This record gives sequence, structure tokens and C-alpha cells, in this order.
Amino acid sequence: MIYVLIALGSAVLGGALAALLTRLYLQSSATSMIGQARLEAQRIIDESEAQRRETVLEAKDEAIRVRSEMDREVAGRRRDIERIERRIEQKEEQLDRKNEQVDRRDRNLQRREKELDEREAELQTFQARQEEELQRVAMLTTDQARDVLLRRTEDDIRDILNRRVHELEQEAKAEADRRSRKILATTIQRIATDYIAESTVSVVPLPSDDMKGRIIGREGRNIRALEQATGCDLIVDDTPEAVTLSGFDPVRREIARRSLLKLIHDGRIHPARIEEVVNKMRLELEQVMREEGEKVAYEANVQGLHPDLVKLLGRLKFRTSYGQNVLAHSLEVSLVAGALAAELGADVNVAKTAGLLHDIGKAVDHEVDGPHALIGADIARRLGRSARIVHAIAAHHGEEEPQTVEAFIVATADAISGARPGARREMVETYIKRLEALEAVANSFDGVEKCFAIQAGREVRIMVQPEKVDDLAAAKLARDIVKKIEENLEYPGQIKVTVIRETRAIDYAR
Repeated sequence: MIYVLIALGSAVLGGALAALLTRLYLQSSATSMIGQARLEAQRIIDESEAQRRETVLEAKDEAIRVRSEMDREVAGRRRDIERIERRIEQKEEQLDRKNEQVDRRDRNLQRREKELDEREAELQTFQARQEEELQRVAMLTTDQARDVLLRRTEDDIRDILNRRVHELEQEAKAEADRRSRKILATTIQRIATDYIAESTVSVVPLPSDDMKGRIIGREGRNIRALEQATGCDLIVDDTPEAVTLSGFDPVRREIARRSLLKLIHDGRIHPARIEEVVNKMRLELEQVMREEGEKVAYEANVQGLHPDLVKLLGRLKFRTSYGQNVLAHSLEVSLVAGALAAELGADVNVAKTAGLLHDIGKAVDHEVDGPHALIGADIARRLGRSARIVHAIAAHHGEEEPQTVEAFIVATADAISGARPGARREMVETYIKRLEALEAVANSFDGVEKCFAIQAGREVRIMVQPEKVDDLAAAKLARDIVKKIEENLEYPGQIKVTVIRETRAIDYAR
């Protein structure tokens, strides 16, 4: 037990001793580390002080260098300022000298201006004395002399202008004639169409005069049935072996003609048979019109037409204008318009289509009020034609002002086809009235001695009084007559106006 206590005591004593030794060791180590840290801190402080001194020295050196540079720059700026000041002083001296020169010039100008005013006053006085002397010698005032001079100058200028206008007109006419002859000759050479002259009545031949009684029927019932079914008048007169069909609608007249021929050939003529035959001929004629419209569209090379337009074209086969078949005329206008458009660089398809359809309104003008050009334009618009084609149709007779090249081309082609010699025929009364109207327009001008309408009204030759109308006034007279004809008369194609001035010199040898 004792040993145990001794052992425990020894252990406790050993632990305490170990702890004491350990604490003493740690204290000595800490003291040593603190000393080392103080030494390191002192070293760092010494190094920092050395670096601070070095940095201060460098900063002082840099400040000295910068100051010296600034001193040099300031000195340079000072020299520049001194140089600029010297230049400014020189400029001021030059300006002073120039101001003195300007002052001298102003004084000289004022002196010269005064001298000029004095001379101007002297000249005005002298001019007044001269004008008084001229008025006394010429017996004219200044205003009168000015009027005389202005009148003479105006006459001279008018003569020069008239002469120049005449020369320009001659040059323009020569060039226009040359080009138009070339274009028209080329165009006409490319086309060749036949004309069919028809009238507003149709004559049906009969196998014998006995057939007239059968056509009339008992108490006229057959002829009344035929007239009611066709809408045409049947004229049975003394003409041997022939009856006449009359009607304003060419399609109805053609139906009546075909129906009558069919009835004569069949021999059975009574109201029921007449109505049957007329209905059958109406259907056949519609097929014929459709075929004729397709044929003309093919010949004109116009594609894509609406079926109703094709049918209306076929109706024109039975329509005439001044004896000219309208369908043949439309085909020719289409060909001429296409050729002209090709020559002039316009749209050939628009020109050809508008030329073919330009008179389409005549197919229904008996049923619709208004000019056939506007009727045809409305039909073409409703059936899908383009705005340019519609405008060309509406403008070919002047109901609308032409706005496109194709519209002018279609109007020109229409005039060419209608005005060609032999294309149309007029009534004698209309022909005479047109010639008289032309001569009346020419005779309405002062200085006209006599005039003659020649070449079926396509030219007017005017003899003028030479003492009243000189050569330049003759050209102006021709223009005035042309303008009045265009404003007051209606005519196909164009009218040539020729003014003839004859001067005769007569003397006698004695």
C-alpha cells in the first residue's frame, strides 16, 4: 500500500515537474521568437526608411526635371507670343497704310462723281436742246417718234418670225411627210383586205312571180307573220321575181333573208312554219356569227377574247358603215394598228386588240343609247379587257382625249381604213354639203378671191388677192383655215389646204 502511495506520489510529482519544465521551455521559446520578431521589424523599418529616402530623392529629381522642361516650354511660348505680337504690329501698320489709300481713293471717287454729275447735267441739257431741235425739224414729238419706231420694229420682227415659222413648218412637214410615207407604205404593204359594199336593204330572188302571192298569203297573214317574227319589213312591189327586205338591224334582216329563202325552197309557207323556220335560222345565224368572230380573231392574231366579244364581232359581219362592211373594216384597222405599233415601238398586242374591237359598240348601238365608241369601251371593260385597250376604244373618235400611243395609233388606223379611196361611199347630198361647207369656211377669210374643193373634199385650193395677202400671210392664212376646219367640220381622214398667191407684172412696149 505504501508502495502504491509512493508510486502515486512519484507520478504526481513527475507530472508536475514535467508541466513546469514544459512551461519554462515555452516561455523561453516565446521570448526568443519575440526577440527575433523585433529584430525583423527593425530591419523592415530600416529598409522602408531607406526606400523612402530614395523615393524622395527620385521625386525631387523628377520635379527638378519637370520644372526645367516647363521653363523651357514657357520660354518657347514667350518667344512665339513675341513673334505673333511683332506680326500683329506689322499687320496693323499695313492696315493703317491701306486705310490711308482707301481714304485717298474715296476722295478721288467723290471728286470724279461730282464731275460726272456735272457732265450728266450738261448732257441732259444738251439732249433736251437736241430733242427740241429734232422735234422742230421732224415736226414730231418724242412719243410720236417712239411710236413710229416701235411700229417699224414690230413689223420687222413679225416678218422675221413669220419667215422663221414658215421655214420651220416646211422642214417639219418635209420630215413628217418622209417618215409618215415610210411608215404607211410599210404598213399598207403588209395588209390586203377586201371591201364588201352593202346597203340597209336585202333583195330576195323568187323563182316566179306566183311565189309573191304565196308569200303574202290569204289576207296577208303570211307576210304579217314573217314581219312579226323577224322584225323586218317585207316589201312586195312591181319588181319582177324579187321581194325586198328592209330593216335597221342587219342581223334581223339577215335572219329574214335566210328564212325567206328556206321557205321558198321548202314550199310550205304558213304562219306556224314561218315561226319554226325563223327560230331555226336565228340559231344558225348565231353559230355563223360565232364562227365569223373566231375567224376574224384568228386572222388578226388576237387571242384570249371573251366568247361574248367573239359573238359581237361576228354580228359586225352584217353591219355596214357608209357601205363599208364593219367587220372587214375592224380587221383592217387591227392589222394597220399592229403594223404601225411595230414601226413606232408601241405595244403591238394592245394596238391590235383595240383596233379589232374599236367598233364593237356598233353591234349593239341599236339597243343602247350613246356613242358607239363609249358603248364598245364599256363592253370591253365589263368583259375583262385591260384599261389601255378600253381607253384606245373610247378615244378613237374623240369622245375621250387620247392619252397613250396606242390610242393615237388606233385612231390613225381607223382614219386610214375609212378614208382610203373606194373604202366608203356617201350619199350625193352629204357629199355636196361637205364640199360646200369646206368652200364656205375658206371664203369666210379676208383676202380670199375664190376657192375650190377637189379630190372628193380631201383638198381645198384657195386663190388669194396678191395685193392683200403676201407670201408670209399666205402661210398664216393656210394655218387659220386648217384650224377652223378642224373646229367646225367633221370629215374622214385629212384635208389638204393649198393657198395660191399669183403675182402678175404687166407692161407695154410702145
